[in-house]
Amino acid sequence: MTFLASDNTAGVSAEIWQRLQQASRGSAKAYGQDAVTESLTRAFQELFQKQDLAVFPVFNGSAANSSALSCLVRPYEAIIAHPWSHVMQDECGMPEFFTGAKVLTATGEKGKIKPEAVHALCRLAEANRTHHSRPRALTLTQSTEVGTVYTPQEIEALSKVCRTWGLFLHIDGARFANAVASLGCDPGDISWRVGVDALSFGGTKNGAMLAEAVIFFNPALAQDFEYIRKRQGQLASKQRFISAQLACLLEDDLWLRNAAHANAAAQRLAFGLAGVPEAKLLYPTEANAVFVQMAKALATHLTQCGHFFYQWPLLGPDVYRFVTSFETTAEDIDAFLHDCHMHSEKRAS
Repeated sequence: MTFLASDNTAGVSAEIWQRLQQASRGSAKAYGQDAVTESLTRAFQELFQKQDLAVFPVFNGSAANSSALSCLVRPYEAIIAHPWSHVMQDECGMPEFFTGAKVLTATGEKGKIKPEAVHALCRLAEANRTHHSRPRALTLTQSTEVGTVYTPQEIEALSKVCRTWGLFLHIDGARFANAVASLGCDPGDISWRVGVDALSFGGTKNGAMLAEAVIFFNPALAQDFEYIRKRQGQLASKQRFISAQLACLLEDDLWLRNAAHANAAAQRLAFGLAGVPEAKLLYPTEANAVFVQMAKALATHLTQCGHFFYQWPLLGPDVYRFVTSFETTAEDIDAFLHDCHMHSEKRAS
C-alpha cells in the first residue's frame, strides 16, 4: 500500500528513535527541569538567530495552537484565521474553548489570507465597538492547508496590518519546515524578522513521534504560558522525551532534510499528475501537499490498487489531497503514477 493521505501516517526518523533510547538511559528531573529541555532554548536561539525567545515543548499541533493563542487573546476578543485552516476546521473548537475568543475568517487566493480581508474585519469591529468581538490575533498556516507557501514579503504585509490594528501575529507551523525548505530562507526570515509574535513549530509531521514547540519571539507574551500549558494537559512529566525529539530534529539540519525530501517527493508527484488526462492540479505545489481534481473512476481505481489518500470535500466533491513525507520514496510515487497511466490507457483503448 502506498500512503499518500497524510504526513501523519509516516513513521519516526531513525535518528529520533535512537535519541529516545539515549534519553531513556537512567533517571532525570521531571516536568521540564531535565538537561535536554533546558538546552532546547539555546538550540532554537541558534536556529532562529535570536536570543530573546521562549520555547515550550507540547504534545501536538492543535494544543500548540490553542495554548499559544491563549496567551494572545481574551474571551471578548477574536482570532482571525483562514476558513480552511486547521484552527478553523480540524481542532474541534479547541481554540474557542481554551481562549473563549471568537474565530473570524478572512480569505484570499491559493489558501492564503490577503491583507485587505483583515483590514475589513477590523474596520467592521471598530465601527460596531462593543457589539462585536475585537480582533486581537491573526493566525496564518505555513505552509498552507493547500500546500502553498507565504513568502517573507506576504507575511510582512500582513504583519503591517496587524500593527495597524493592534493584532498579534501567530503562525501555525505544523509544516513550517516544509515552508523553509521550499523558500530556501532562514527560519527567522518568515518569523520574527517579519513581525511574527508566536509560532507553533511542528515536529510530528516531520519525523518526530509526537513533539511540537510553542515559540514566543517576545518572551513577555509567554509570562502565563506555563500555567496555560498545565491547564491544557500539555505539561509532560517525562518531558525529556518530547524535548529529545525536537533537539534531534534541530541537530545536523534533520528537520530541514526531512522537509526537503517530502517537498521533492510532492514535486515528483505533481509533475507526474500533470500528464494524467483525468487529473487536474488545483494549486501550485510549493510544499508537500498536492491537491487534484480527479475523475471518480480514477480515484476508485487507485484505491483498488492499494493507494491510500483522502478525498477533500471541503474543496469540492471530486477533489483529492495527496501528502508526502520524509519517508516517501521515488518508487512510491512512480508506482502510483504507473497505476494512473494504466487506468488512462485502459479507458482510451
